[in-house]
Amino acid sequence: MFDILSIVAPVFGLVALGFVFGRLGWLSPIAEQGVSEFAFRLAIPALLMKTIATAEFGNLSIAGVWLSFYGAIATTYAASVLGTKFLLRRPVQDEASIAMSSLFGNAVMLGIPISLTTFGPAAAAPLALVLSIHAPSLWLATTLHARIADRETGAKAGDIVSTLIRDLGQNPIIIGIVLGGLWRTSGVPVPEILLKILSLLAQAGVPAALVALGLSLVRFEIRGQVPTLSMIVALKLLLMPLVAYALGRFVFHLDPLPLGVVTILASVPTGANAYIFAVKNGRAINSASGAVALGIVLSAFTVSLLLAFIKP
Repeated sequence: MFDILSIVAPVFGLVALGFVFGRLGWLSPIAEQGVSEFAFRLAIPALLMKTIATAEFGNLSIAGVWLSFYGAIATTYAASVLGTKFLLRRPVQDEASIAMSSLFGNAVMLGIPISLTTFGPAAAAPLALVLSIHAPSLWLATTLHARIADRETGAKAGDIVSTLIRDLGQNPIIIGIVLGGLWRTSGVPVPEILLKILSLLAQAGVPAALVALGLSLVRFEIRGQVPTLSMIVALKLLLMPLVAYALGRFVFHLDPLPLGVVTILASVPTGANAYIFAVKNGRAINSASGAVALGIVLSAFTVSLLLAFIKP
C-alpha cells in the first residue's frame, strides 16, 4: 500500500497544492495563465516530442494498445448515448457533450505523470501510441455527433473536418506529437544538445501541468443534475478502465506494462477539454464542470485502487 501512496500522493499533492494556492489567492489568475501556457505550449509538447522521437517500441503490440484503449472508448461512448436517451431522458442534442465528459480524460495532465511514476521511462511507448490520436479522434467523433444532432446549423461534414484539422494544427500538443513522429521516421538521431533541452523542459512539464490543473480547478464547481453527473463519473472512472483492462488482458493479451498504461489512461478523470466542448456547444455545461471537479476528487481513490489491482 505504501508503494501505491508513493505514486499517487505526489501527483495529487501537486494538484491540491495548485488548488490551495489558487483558492487563497497566493497565485493570481495571471500566474495561473503563465503556468498553464508554459506547461501546455512548451513543456508538455517538448515531453511528447522527446517521448515519441526516442521511445523504444520493441515488441509492443500497436494494434493491441490502440484497440484496447479505443475499444473502451467506443464501449463507453455507446453506454453514454444509451444512458442519456433511456435513463436520463435528456434531449438528443445533449448526447455529444455528455459523451465527451464521459470519454475525454486528463490523459496529459494526469495520465502521463501517473504512468511515468508507476512504470518509469518504459511507459513512454504506449503513452505515445495512445496520445498520438487521442484528442483528434475524440474531438472529431463528438463534433460530428453534435452537428448531426443539431441539424439546424447546416454544417457539412467536410467543413467540420477541415475546421477541426485547422484547430488541431495550431494545438502545441499536437504539434509536439507530429514533430516527434516526423523526427522518428526520419531516422536521424536527436542531437545531444536538443535532447538535453527537451529533457529539461520535460522535467518541468509534469509538475507545472499538475499545479496548473489545481489552479484551474478553482473555476470549476461540483454542480449539474445529480443523475447526469453520477452517470458521467461512473462511466469515466469505473466502466472505461474496466473495459480497457478486460480488452487488453483477455482479448489482446497485452504485456503487463502496456496493459497497465492503457488502463491508467482510461481511468483518469474528465479533462477540461470536455468542459470546453460543452461550452462551445451550449449543452450540459454544468454537468461537464461538475465532472471535472468531482472526478479529480474521486479519482484519487479510484486510481489508487486500480494501481493496487494491477500491481505495477
